[in-house]
Amino acid sequence: MGWLWAIIVGFVLGLIAKAIIPGKQHSPLWLVTIFGILGAVAGNALARAAGVDATSGIDWWRHVFQVIAAVIIVSVGDRLYMALRGNRRRA
Repeated sequence: MGWLWAIIVGFVLGLIAKAIIPGKQHSPLWLVTIFGILGAVAGNALARAAGVDATSGIDWWRHVFQVIAAVIIVSVGDRLYMALRGNRRRA
């Protein structure tokens, strides 16, 4: 069940990140899902480092860290994807 939740959370975080980032992103959904999973992991690590990983009730700060990390990772990942894809077309 852990992998299923990771995929679902990654998909949702990736879509939220794509909606926040201005302009069009060209990454396919499977890659956005992977970026979202990485954003969730990085956000959890940042929340743990900040000391807000476990609170009573809903962990709003942890979710904020996850969304911020997902936005950064989707943005950078999309640029890398387009750079690699562009180089492949020229060859």
